[in-house]
Amino acid sequence: MRIHKLLVALTVVASLALATTSTGAATTRGKTNGETIRLVTHDSFAVSQDVLDAFTARTGIKVEVLQGGDAGTVVNQAILTKDNPIGDVLFGVDNTFLTRALQAGIFERYQSSALDTVPESLRLDPKSRVTPVDYGDVCINYDKQWFQSHDVKVPKTLQDLTKPAYKGKLVVEDPSTSSPGLAFLLATISAYGAGKWQHYWDQLRANDVQVVDGWEQAYFDEFSGGGGGGSRPLVVSYASSPPASVYLADPPTDEATIGTMTGACFRQVEFAGILKGTAHAAAARKFVDFMLSEQFQKDIPLQMFVFPARDGTPLPKVFQQFADVPTDPYTLTPTKIGAGRDEWIREWTGTVLR
Repeated sequence: MRIHKLLVALTVVASLALATTSTGAATTRGKTNGETIRLVTHDSFAVSQDVLDAFTARTGIKVEVLQGGDAGTVVNQAILTKDNPIGDVLFGVDNTFLTRALQAGIFERYQSSALDTVPESLRLDPKSRVTPVDYGDVCINYDKQWFQSHDVKVPKTLQDLTKPAYKGKLVVEDPSTSSPGLAFLLATISAYGAGKWQHYWDQLRANDVQVVDGWEQAYFDEFSGGGGGGSRPLVVSYASSPPASVYLADPPTDEATIGTMTGACFRQVEFAGILKGTAHAAAARKFVDFMLSEQFQKDIPLQMFVFPARDGTPLPKVFQQFADVPTDPYTLTPTKIGAGRDEWIREWTGTVLR
């Protein structure tokens, strides 16, 4: 899921020495000491140095991190190079593009012995070609100060966004160019169903919804709560935006100025998979196992500002205080997304950008 740059304003080194740990990680047979594997991932991948140091201290396996843009670009690169893979493990494919990767046959089957720590709801591939590592919710964020100063009630549902009170107040991202934009489109398809979601977007268009290319422009330039002087108090972003805004605030603050509409969220799940054709299968399996270890999972929230897939992983205080997690987010199966994604984007373009 490709987490916006505000949430990952942390340094990610280009080449990392990683190793498997005995803390919560399974062991995999096969000689791995001294090997180097390549992790193909998106630009938002981040992990703490002390986690990497602990990893390194326990094994000689090294991981070279190859970051190649956003998640969609990384998946496309892996597909184009599948006959001569540029890496051993891919991290960053999510449920919105999962079927594209699976249908291309780029992953080997591997079921981690730590998979039983992950809730069934996140295990979206019954053939175990990918392993869930984290999840997050694309939602509508709102500018608390704007709503308070204008004495306007915060919308609660997708349908509320079509009401006159919110005319000209919402900015969204183009689903053909943006991961959160696509997730929000999928939320509306899940909510309204085939043949009806287009009418919903007609209503949003009539209510002066603004469409921009990507999250950065929407959040920083158009959203009134993004610090860039925008005028729109509603934006498609993440349930983790409020804790991120507190954690990364300068000067420090202990109050979130951004809230989350939990009734309009779509859940994204992010996966790791072993690339077919790797010459380092045993080492790659150990790395995937480590990504489900408690040590790695505890590091995820404040590095990539998403939620750990491992059940029972303790969350940092800022997440506990400020992340409004939806209890019943919208979802679609990867199969449905794969079957409809391209056509839905074409229909959305004809409906909204005409």
